[in-house]
Amino acid sequence: MKGFNYIIAKADTLGGKPIIKGTRISVEMILEWLATGATVEEIVAKYSQLSKEAVNEAILYASHSLKNEILIETH
Repeated sequence: MKGFNYIIAKADTLGGKPIIKGTRISVEMILEWLATGATVEEIVAKYSQLSKEAVNEAILYASHSLKNEILIETH
């Protein structure tokens, strides 16, 4: 993926979800951990294969991917 050093997506890994390179940890999973109250430092401490830079890049990747999203409210 252009502009991201730690994020990759391959069709044969987690169904093509964006993951941290060299792991099977998805950007989605990192966001779920953050949403449930984990800090970047706690995530890095628990998962030694992750760096603070990789986790922060996952957050940035998610932010960039939402910029192109069109949200339509339905009731």
